[in-house]
Amino acid sequence: DPPNTNLSTKPQTKDEDAIVTPAPPSAKEPLPEDVASDKEKKSLNDKAEIAIPASGAFAYPVNGKIIREFVKNKTDGIDLSAPAGSTIVAAQNGIVAAVTTDIDQMPIVVIKHEDNLLTVYANIGDIAVTKGSTVTRGQPIGKVREGNPSFLHFEIRQGFESLDPMDYLM
Repeated sequence: DPPNTNLSTKPQTKDEDAIVTPAPPSAKEPLPEDVASDKEKKSLNDKAEIAIPASGAFAYPVNGKIIREFVKNKTDGIDLSAPAGSTIVAAQNGIVAAVTTDIDQMPIVVIKHEDNLLTVYANIGDIAVTKGSTVTRGQPIGKVREGNPSFLHFEIRQGFESLDPMDYLM
């Protein structure tokens, strides 16, 4: 017999062929408010200067050629070649959610935008923003670091899911 993959705690009768999926909680009642992000939501909603334009398009964060393309579940963003010292700009209005480093100690800036979208800028030096700062589209946030080649790694995410930046960049 194959293993029983029914996750229900109710015993299964021979007449039951499938698992019954319960309705999601949101179908019955509203989900609870996310208290932790209320301040960010208020900031994003109350400041007209950081509302995403109707087009929803994001600006390229640096002028350069794409040297590594997005591949779902392999490369979570794109790499843009640019001379070391080139200015990196915020791709869209938002709030700086993090200024940190990755496991290889590569500097990263994460900006939170409306609709739970995040932009991630990696291999960024001379960082000009701090966590909690409000940024506007096109505002300088740092410089491309030295490298061979020198480049910016750029991602767009919805929560933890990586999205193809080319669907958003204009």
